[in-house]
Amino acid sequence: MTSVSGGADMVDWNLAVATATRLVRPGPEVSRAQAAEVVAELRQHALEAEEHVREFTGMRSASLTAATATPVLIVDRPGWVRANVAGFRTIVQPLVEKLQARRSAGAAAGVFGSVGEKATGIEVGALLAFLSSKVLGQYETFAPGEASLEAPDSPAALFDKPRLGPAGPGPGRLLLVAPNIVQVERELDVNPADFRLWVCLHEETHRTQFTAVPWLRDHIQSEVQSFLAETDVDPGALLDRVREAAGSLGGGLTGLGARGDGSSSAGLLEVVQSPAQREILGRLTAVMSLLEGHADVVMDGVGPAVVPSVSEIREKFQQRRDRGANRLDLVLRRLLGMDAKLRQYQDGAVFVRGVVDRVGMDGFNRVWTSPNTLPTKEEIHNPAAWVARVGR
Repeated sequence: MTSVSGGADMVDWNLAVATATRLVRPGPEVSRAQAAEVVAELRQHALEAEEHVREFTGMRSASLTAATATPVLIVDRPGWVRANVAGFRTIVQPLVEKLQARRSAGAAAGVFGSVGEKATGIEVGALLAFLSSKVLGQYETFAPGEASLEAPDSPAALFDKPRLGPAGPGPGRLLLVAPNIVQVERELDVNPADFRLWVCLHEETHRTQFTAVPWLRDHIQSEVQSFLAETDVDPGALLDRVREAAGSLGGGLTGLGARGDGSSSAGLLEVVQSPAQREILGRLTAVMSLLEGHADVVMDGVGPAVVPSVSEIREKFQQRRDRGANRLDLVLRRLLGMDAKLRQYQDGAVFVRGVVDRVGMDGFNRVWTSPNTLPTKEEIHNPAAWVARVGR
């Protein structure tokens, strides 16, 4: 198999989409009229949330063009899969090129590459199918640049349909996964209109972060590319690292995600990281904790003025986060590092509130001055240290 662009690839992306589409869980049962109402309401709430977030944070887009170039897409679960495949293709391209350079010429290598791409495509598809029912919304930082939407399957189509390619950097886009939002609001038994606006406030905060801070996207992309550049594609070296990690884990599945010092790891992928990658990942973790925690603080800060039932929603939503799901979901969450994602919300929110309490929102906004004013991994857990270094 070859990639959409026509060259040998690490993943058969078309097969990944097909696999995920077959495996994706069905969403909640709604009539077509109800679905259309949800889509229309989410579009409206996304527009309303934009001004609420800017007013609360004091952050404004660097230009009108930056704000309008990042569209809001209302998608179903297969649409979310397609959007993320497009983003994955963009961000892993340097790693793909590195693997291609290593491959030896010849028919045998070509056959092995084809089989490998298919197998990886199935694996990626299964992973995306699992995740597609978990995500309420997402700001896609590395969305493809051109032709982000395909023509709808029919004039009556309800959901936006992201394109699979071409790969290449774009300005970003905001995704709202309508079936998942409806499913969670029903599980929590909360006011649907309030919950939908509350979710939009969180996701709109992410869009504001990237449109108001022009250097942020390039900084994160540079860190990610540095991480990928450090990837060792030598199978022998990789196997040695896995063996070393397996010896330190020792305790089977119950030991995954925990180090010897009792602290939590980022998940199973950490076992194949080099020391340089762990250093880069530490910086990325700090940035992502800041972004997620900031969004949580904003959604709750704006909430009382525009979301009457925000206290009830937050309490029930936090209980849902803490409770988790069934045993299989809990194991998968740990393997995939999703527990680390939940900690990012908590640690980042404590940092943001700690800084705002000390120096106010204007003082906190100095965090967006440059990469040097971002909190370190240690400062995320010590807001006073960041204030001492930057905030005053």
